[in-house]
Order: sequence, then C-alpha cells, then structure tokens
Amino acid sequence: MIRREQLDRLGALAKLILDLRLADVQAAGKARDQSLGHLRALAAAPAQDLDPVAAALTDLRYQQWADLRRGEINLTLARQTATWMEAQGRARHAFGQAEVLQKLQSARRG
Repeated sequence: MIRREQLDRLGALAKLILDLRLADVQAAGKARDQSLGHLRALAAAPAQDLDPVAAALTDLRYQQWADLRRGEINLTLARQTATWMEAQGRARHAFGQAEVLQKLQSARRG
C-alpha cells in the first residue's frame, strides 16, 4: 500500500512539474514571437508624399537605424531561441517521467 501511495504522490508531482515545464516553453515561445514581431515591424514602406531626393535620404537614414536595431534584436532572438529550445528539452524530459509514472501506476492497479 505504501508503494501505491508513493507512486500516486510521485505521479502528481510529475504532472505538476510537466505543467511548469510546459508553461516555461509557452513563456519562452511568447518572448521569441514578440522579438520576431519586432523584426517584422522594422520593414517600412517608403514615404510617398516627399520629393524623391528627400524620400531617398529619409529611407537611407531609416535603413541605417533599422540595421542597428535588427542586430540588437537578432542577438536577443538568438538567446530567446536557445532558452526556448532548452525549455522544450526539459518539457520532453518531464513528459517522459510523467508517462513512466503513469504506466507504473496503471500496472500496480491492474
């Protein structure tokens, strides 16, 4: 009886850990998606109401600024992608643990 109770407790704990790991994956993915959105937002349409020379100069200055910003965002995105991938690995591990405990619980009951 003690083993069954221990397995039940371990199973409940494994499910909690899995939920935590999945929440970590979701949070990391959300942060990563936000950075990807920032990159997409840097694509600007050229001004239509300026004279061609002023429009070209404005576009050139904007592109210079946007290139610097893209570099900053890409560094952040690389860190976020690494965090996201690590969180996925931890979630897969937690899922495996929860599945094994669930199978052990089923075998003890059956």
